[in-house]
Amino acid sequence: MTNIDGQGWRVEFDAEVEFRNGGSLSVEGFRLDSPSPELDDAATGELLVRHLGLLMVGTVRVANRRMIAEAHKGSRGVATAPVTGPRLIELSHRVEHGMATLPGVPGPEIGDYLTREASRGLYGPGTEFHIGTISMVTNTGTYVDSPAHRHEGQPDLAQLPLSSVADLEGLVIRVAGDGVRAVDKAALLPFDVVGRAVLIHTGWDAHWRTPAYFEGHPYVTADAAAWLVEQGAALVGIDSLNIDSTDDPLRPVHTALLGAGIPVVEHLRGLEQLPPSGFRFHAAPVPVVGLGTFPVRAYAVVEQG
Repeated sequence: MTNIDGQGWRVEFDAEVEFRNGGSLSVEGFRLDSPSPELDDAATGELLVRHLGLLMVGTVRVANRRMIAEAHKGSRGVATAPVTGPRLIELSHRVEHGMATLPGVPGPEIGDYLTREASRGLYGPGTEFHIGTISMVTNTGTYVDSPAHRHEGQPDLAQLPLSSVADLEGLVIRVAGDGVRAVDKAALLPFDVVGRAVLIHTGWDAHWRTPAYFEGHPYVTADAAAWLVEQGAALVGIDSLNIDSTDDPLRPVHTALLGAGIPVVEHLRGLEQLPPSGFRFHAAPVPVVGLGTFPVRAYAVVEQG
């Protein structure tokens, strides 16, 4: 199956294979062509067995699986067929009871207002409902910042134009694995960001729900933010703890981008699944009056063909 850039989809994973006649085989960061844009662990294990021609296989355990937009390399046992139409790619973290998004900030409390058991006395035979509750700070999970988050009197979530957070032409700037925390202007210069959702792929989402996520995170520099404003980016997102360096109390990137009316999306995930361009980005929040930040279901629409 190809993506919009004419490439295929590949799966990267770690695996441990145990053989029925004794012995085992381990692989780390192994990549194989995928017959579809989404695979589960079982199907990935089967691909590995077929590709390597393994015999007497007992069990295959797959871990750290992820899908990558990358040209096929000719893996054995993989037949691909062209498929057209859109593919939806999840770019948000799940919100779970007690999870930590920012250091020192309490996690969400998810509970019941009306349980299914209690609802049975309110409705007809065989009819039941659940009504839940959630209490959380607005900076939870993957969220969007409106200008009101940083600048008093500027547009809040309810005043944020839908066109500023939905159906935007997307662009991915990849800096993952370069070992440099600061994403500066030089990293952005080759790209046409005008009117686009600029998504900065650092790979930091691999540390989500671990202590490492809160320490030494990648960030955008003040010079880079000024350039994004000057060039007219529509939205800027990052798969990291904060788009600013948390060592800088002035938060110059939030100040510049939100001051220019450019929404910011933080704590994205899965940007490695996207092609460099040619997709539409969506990250619309609930239009809550008086709030500047709220979680979003961020996703991309990639046309395949």
